[in-house]
Amino acid sequence: MKIHLRIRGMTCAACVRRIEKKLEQLPGVRTATVNLAAEKATVEYDPRTVTPDAIRAAVVEAGYGVLETAEAGPGPEEIRQAERRQLWRLFGVALVFSLPLLWYMLAMLANRPGWIPALLLDPYFQMALATPVQFGAGFFFYRDAWRSLRHRTANMSVLIALGTSAAYFYSAAVVFWGHRFGQAEVYFETSALIVTLVLLGRLLEAVARGRTSEAIRKLMNLQPKRARVLGPEGEREVPVEEVAVGDLVVVRPGESIPVDGTIVEGHSAVDESMLTGESIPVEKGVGDEVIAGTLNRFGAFKLRATRVGADTALARIVRIVEEAQGTRAPIQRLADAVAAHFVPAVLAVAALTFLGWYLAGDPGNLPRALINFTAVLVIACPCALGLATPTSIMVGTGKGAELGILIRGGEHLERAGRLDTIVLDKTGTITRGEPALTDVVPLGEFAGRPRELLALAAAAELRSEHPLAVAVVEGARAAGLAPAEPEDFEAVPGHGVVAGVNGRRVVVGTRKLMAAHGIDPGGAEEVAARLTDAGRTVVLVAANGALVGLLGLRDTVKEGAREAVAALQGMGLEVWMVTGDNARTAAAVAREVGIAHVESEVLPEAKAEVVAALRRAGRKVGMVGDGINDAPALAVADVGFAIGTGTDVAVEAAGITLVGGDLMGVVRAVRLSRAVLANIRQNLFWAFFYNTAAIPVAALGYLSPVLAAGAMALSSVSVVSNALRLKRFR
Repeated sequence: MKIHLRIRGMTCAACVRRIEKKLEQLPGVRTATVNLAAEKATVEYDPRTVTPDAIRAAVVEAGYGVLETAEAGPGPEEIRQAERRQLWRLFGVALVFSLPLLWYMLAMLANRPGWIPALLLDPYFQMALATPVQFGAGFFFYRDAWRSLRHRTANMSVLIALGTSAAYFYSAAVVFWGHRFGQAEVYFETSALIVTLVLLGRLLEAVARGRTSEAIRKLMNLQPKRARVLGPEGEREVPVEEVAVGDLVVVRPGESIPVDGTIVEGHSAVDESMLTGESIPVEKGVGDEVIAGTLNRFGAFKLRATRVGADTALARIVRIVEEAQGTRAPIQRLADAVAAHFVPAVLAVAALTFLGWYLAGDPGNLPRALINFTAVLVIACPCALGLATPTSIMVGTGKGAELGILIRGGEHLERAGRLDTIVLDKTGTITRGEPALTDVVPLGEFAGRPRELLALAAAAELRSEHPLAVAVVEGARAAGLAPAEPEDFEAVPGHGVVAGVNGRRVVVGTRKLMAAHGIDPGGAEEVAARLTDAGRTVVLVAANGALVGLLGLRDTVKEGAREAVAALQGMGLEVWMVTGDNARTAAAVAREVGIAHVESEVLPEAKAEVVAALRRAGRKVGMVGDGINDAPALAVADVGFAIGTGTDVAVEAAGITLVGGDLMGVVRAVRLSRAVLANIRQNLFWAFFYNTAAIPVAALGYLSPVLAAGAMALSSVSVVSNALRLKRFR
């Protein structure tokens, strides 16, 4: 089983590792993944061995709070707002008391002591200003540091508390026992401004992190709070939670659809852009399905509720994206390995810096040794390292949801960005999955009269439910014909139909059916062969014992399929098509969309072997499909892409689901994955570069603690801000 917990009190990558380690020590816990950006833990466990309460207790024992289980959404926005308000208050207090000290520091740096009021030169007054900042606004760091040390670990707060305390208590000692220090200076402005700048950084980070889950909030806000249910007593408005499966719901123009359902009366155009990424409204009529959260643009209609509450497509999408945002990408492993030992290593470097300066760099100069010691502690916060990957994944998966691309986790996101081969199923993926009439070839007495031939064939097929028969009838209606009712009708399973139409005996179907009725199709062999070579299914039409024409039908290629294949190839991917259809049909479709690599007449169970063979050849393979027979291949591939209009089995087997049936969704998914990967690499580079470059600079005495605090705060904000650039992905 799996449980999602919202964690409170995490500050850096060290916190993440501490919670994971604590959870992994529990018997029965298989995996534990903690996401700093999402403030969430995802734990897979054996319910026979460990309980959810024990898991929550382990988090609390590690020194953190558990707000709630977060299986239904991203958590109450009120909690996030309360945390931001608290940070605003703490920062406000710190800023008020720090501003005079900032003025003092700037005047001293500018060598303008005359700018400083006499009161501000008094060390007792400076101490009075610094104390509320250090122990009021900065109490958060002491509390978190104590909690961390109590569990024999060290996090960012330990570094901040230790660094600011060194500056504050040294200065306090100078104030009270100044005669022992000679003419030593005080550094109250250093401790106060470090606390103030770190709080500012956390505030900016909290605001920016709030925007990373914006897509989820948008999705959750799509579903209306109330619905109009039609009952025996008439129409009544009820909370959407009270709508039951089978209820009749009225939807008016301009309203959001409250539940998933099937239209039973009326028609309209529905805007599904927030779920599919398609901006053009979709025409809907009786029998069509509609999805909760989509917008009814024009007409009014009634629908029969089929899925409500947590079972709606919108609710499932929110769950998928929420789970994805709590996962970890493999690229994060290096950052995790570094973070596990980072803070202890920084403490060691800071101690060596202090000893080096006090004993050798500037022997006996305690203030300088303390200042450089403090600078190392403050500059080395691992926050940016912990945020580098999860923030990009959160924004990327959220942006994907807006575009109709549901990515199940960071692992699938990363793999999609590394693909070099895409395997496409034909039916339902490249083609529509439904036959359509493409050719009408009149012969004999109907030569030169294709409309009459089509009207005759459609009348004979009118009562048949076979997909080819339906396509013939739909083709006739699209041509403006109204097929007549047959006088009598007989379906011959697997072969065709025999019917009486306007006094004629009409036979429509296969060669075998023609032979059974003594009809010679020999004169049409050349035309039939040409249609077959073009990928058509050929249907023969005879009237009163003579062949009068042929119909060509095919599963038509989806609009935009050729452009999608060209786009994939333009991105450097090799595109394959795998199908169970015969070689002629497969080759015709492949030619039409521009695919060079084709595997035809492949049994459903053999599709997975084709994908596996490509992977054994060293290729990174993405499989795109929509049917039950595609599920094994989707599971075998490095990344499975399920066309969302397909079966639930295919969707469950895939790592990425395309909500619409548009093949361009694959192009967008790969591009988005590559963009997220590039963003993560940028974040990790700057996070590593920042710490690698800044710690030696601070240790060598070239960086003041105040500037170090500012740089540290900006490093976390820059990582989150860089991740937020993904929101502009198109």
